[in-house]
Amino acid sequence: AESLRERILNGEFKEGESLIQETIATEYGVSRMPVREAFKELEASGLITTQIHKGSVVKSIPLEQIAELFDLRALLESELLERSLPRMTEAHFAATKQLLPQLEAAYSDDDVARWGKLNWLFHESLYAAADRVQTLAIVQGINIQTDRYIRLQLLLTGGKKEAEVDHRELLKLCEQGDTKKAVQFLRKHIQRAGTDLVTLLKKKRDKDTLV
Repeated sequence: AESLRERILNGEFKEGESLIQETIATEYGVSRMPVREAFKELEASGLITTQIHKGSVVKSIPLEQIAELFDLRALLESELLERSLPRMTEAHFAATKQLLPQLEAAYSDDDVARWGKLNWLFHESLYAAADRVQTLAIVQGINIQTDRYIRLQLLLTGGKKEAEVDHRELLKLCEQGDTKKAVQFLRKHIQRAGTDLVTLLKKKRDKDTLV
């Protein structure tokens, strides 16, 4: 499941592409049982769906739903940061400071496979003190669904440097203890990413339709 997830997120399997159990099983040298279980896990995380006559296919998320997912991120992550920041300790900040250079190194090395995971771990480290396990799980699920599109956006727009600047500014505001400004900045960071991504995807999907 982890291997297939990464292949979907890095674009090897395209939106709408069928995933054939027998083919996948042969490729991995396993029976169909673990492939079937992997498909169930991927479907639960919103990456594939089952269609009549087509079987399991890579899920294509409509643009309006992608926009909705970023609206949810902005709402939930802002609430998490607002609760977390006043409770953050030096240990929490130390964990965040360790993750940021790793994320920036992944950007610098074009290590696409690590972008989504490290970006989530960076954000999660800022929310950990909120002690909101269920909300964190929901937000992580949203991040998994949008990860492949964010990778595409960063690759096509060269937005890695902008992401680095935003993350450093967010961490600085958090360290200053300015909860209001930090939350406002985080909300704008997520909303801008969502708007830019939807614009990019609309152009790409319109172009692909014409091909």
